Amino acid sequence: MRVFASNNHGLHTALELSRGKLQLSAESPRRAEIIANTLLNAGHDFHTPGDLDVALVCKIHTPEYINFLSSAWTRWQKKYGDDTPAMAFAWPSRNLAPKRPDDLVGQIGYHSFAADCSIVADTWQAAIEAAATAQSAADHVISGATTAYALSRPPGHHATSDQFGGYCFLNNSAIAAQRLLDSGIDRVAIIDIDYHHGNGTQAIFYDRSDVFTVSIHANPMDEFPWFAGHACERGQAEGEGWNLNLPLNVGTDYAAWLNAVNTSLEQIASRSAQALIVAFGADTFVDDPLGTFTIRTSDYTKIAQRIASLKLPTVIVQEGGYAVEAIGENVAAFLEAFE
Repeated sequence: MRVFASNNHGLHTALELSRGKLQLSAESPRRAEIIANTLLNAGHDFHTPGDLDVALVCKIHTPEYINFLSSAWTRWQKKYGDDTPAMAFAWPSRNLAPKRPDDLVGQIGYHSFAADCSIVADTWQAAIEAAATAQSAADHVISGATTAYALSRPPGHHATSDQFGGYCFLNNSAIAAQRLLDSGIDRVAIIDIDYHHGNGTQAIFYDRSDVFTVSIHANPMDEFPWFAGHACERGQAEGEGWNLNLPLNVGTDYAAWLNAVNTSLEQIASRSAQALIVAFGADTFVDDPLGTFTIRTSDYTKIAQRIASLKLPTVIVQEGGYAVEAIGENVAAFLEAFE
C-alpha cells in the first residue's frame, strides 16, 4: 500500500496536564516511528507528502485560527522569552460570552478546549506535515488508487474549525475529505473508529450533507471529550441526519464493536457515498492505557475486511493509539485487509 509519512512529525514534542501533573504527552513521536518501521519491514510503499494546499486548509479551518496557530509560538517567546511550552490556564465557560481576547494567553484558551495540548517551537510545522500526508493520500486515491494510508502525526479528529485539543491541531481526516470533494466527488463518508469521539470532524461537517460522518467510540458520559458524541447528535440544517454517533460502553468487546461497525456500514451504503475516509485509532486495543475496549490485533484485520467490503476508494488516516509497543502491529493488521 502507498504510505504517506513525514519525518518532521517528530518536531512536535509537547507537555500535557494529566491527573494534576505536567508530563510528556502520551501522543509521542515514538508512536509514528514504530508504525513506520513496522510498515517498512512489511514492504509498504513509502512516500513523502507534497506541499500542503493552504486554500484547502482554509475550507476546513478559519483564517483567524490558522493565523493564530501559525504565529502562537513566536508570540509566546516574545511575551515570555523562554522555551516553555505554550499552554492556556483559562477557557470560556458556559456562562461567559465567547468573545475572542486580544491577549495571547487568552487566545490560547479561546482556540483550545483541553489541557492535553501544548504548542512548542515546531508544532505548526509538524501539524502542516500531518495534514499534508492526508492531502497526499487523498490525491493518490483521486489519481485512481483504491486505498492509501496517511501516517498523520499529530492526529486530527478532535480539531474543530477553530480549536485544538485532544492532541490535535489540524483536522487531517476532514482535510482529506474536502480534497476528495474538490476533485469532483459528490459525496464522501467518514468512519471514525478511534476509541474517542471525533468531535472536531463532527463539528466541521455538522450542517453539511456532502459528508456523512460516523463515529464509533466510548460513551462520552464516561470518556473524553465528554461534551460531544451522543447518539442524539444527528446534524443540523442541511446536515440533519448526516451525522451518526454510535457510543459504546466502557469495556466493549469485539462482538459489540463489530455490530456497531456493521450498522455504520449499512448507513454509509444508504447514503451512496462515492469515497471513504477511515479515521483509524488503535486506542481501542485491549492494552491501550487511554482506553477500555478489549480489541485484539487480529480483530483489526477482521474489522478492516468489513470496511473494505464497501469497495469504495478509501483514504486511511492515522488517529490515536497509545499502547506504543503494539501500535505498529495493530496498524499493519488493519492495513492488511486493504492490500
